[in-house]
Amino acid sequence: MRSKQSILQKLELLRKYVGYLKEYQRYALEDLQKNYTLRGAVERYFQLAIECVIDIAEIIISDLKIERPGEYREAIDLLGEKGILPGDFAYYFAPIAGFRNILVHEYIKVDLKEVYRHLKKDLPDFDKFARYIADYLSEKNP
Repeated sequence: MRSKQSILQKLELLRKYVGYLKEYQRYALEDLQKNYTLRGAVERYFQLAIECVIDIAEIIISDLKIERPGEYREAIDLLGEKGILPGDFAYYFAPIAGFRNILVHEYIKVDLKEVYRHLKKDLPDFDKFARYIADYLSEKNP
């Protein structure tokens, strides 16, 4: 795979951003509501982490020379269809792309309770994604 190095760089960034988010898990929802700097940092690191996921998916799709999907969510779904991610995990994880859109475009008001839920419960999913991608790279490039 010619883009293995690009994917590895994105995985490293993903680990870094998720690590920052894990540091913020100690805060309560009320802290996010009161501290705009904290809120901004959490939202931004989520955005960056999700963008790493999407970038990795798009690099793999390009390498496989398959048609690029129209939506970011579909890129994650496609990795499940191609067996790069377990299908059930891809289906479960793909909606994270919609959360990124909310954070970036603010076309609806960002729900802090939803941000906090992601912070408290969903960070292991990013770690799983990274492991699946690392396994895929190992299988394709022993």
